[in-house]
Amino acid sequence: MRIAVFGASGRVGTRLVEAILTDPGLELAAAHVSPGSPWIGRQVGNTVIEYRPAEAAINAHCDAIIDFSSPSGSLYLQRMAGQRPVPIVIGTTGFADADLAEINAAARYRPILTGANFALGFTAFARNARQFAAAHPGAGIAIEETYHRRKKRAPSGTSLLLARILHEAQATTAGASPPEPEIHVHRVGDTVGINEVRFDLGDSEMRFIFSVETIAAYARGALAAAIQLVESGLGPGRHDAFDL
Repeated sequence: MRIAVFGASGRVGTRLVEAILTDPGLELAAAHVSPGSPWIGRQVGNTVIEYRPAEAAINAHCDAIIDFSSPSGSLYLQRMAGQRPVPIVIGTTGFADADLAEINAAARYRPILTGANFALGFTAFARNARQFAAAHPGAGIAIEETYHRRKKRAPSGTSLLLARILHEAQATTAGASPPEPEIHVHRVGDTVGINEVRFDLGDSEMRFIFSVETIAAYARGALAAAIQLVESGLGPGRHDAFDL
């Protein structure tokens, strides 16, 4: 399977390139970096591929594109892709509502998989927490997130996603709208990512904890998602990991 990486010089992008090059079942189709990047023209590992601007990721034959760039870069990728049906996995976060509307429009032509957290194991963690929320619609929910000190102190996309799906699960069971989950934000040192969901059951408490030890977990998870997206045969539309 041929995979193109959009945002190949970033923290996750570099790990994606490494993961593809070390997997005998995969082939790196293209490695995109931002315009003006000093990486442009450099050889990628021991391959014949060079780091190139966006056009390389679009024009190269590939089975899927994985995007870990920026909101503006991600939208540029969709515009460059036009009506091409190539599947795209978007690990980029921080989109405004208007940005998401543009991505939804692009999804008319191809399957687009978006996610707040592609780390291996996160989807199972979220599914289990959602199932517990549905079974305990009266429980109070608190979401704790801890990331490195350089990350913005606003709630992450991961916490906002958890808050939404857990609230929806409780509301579906209860037939009414329960209180919104509380979100508590922590920034500590070089912490990659710790997400915790606590359910207050009155006389007891249930906790779900998901901890990411290295950035490579996001790359490996996004790569697995891209393979699943291609093999699933999902058609055009905006999908998330729960659809796979």
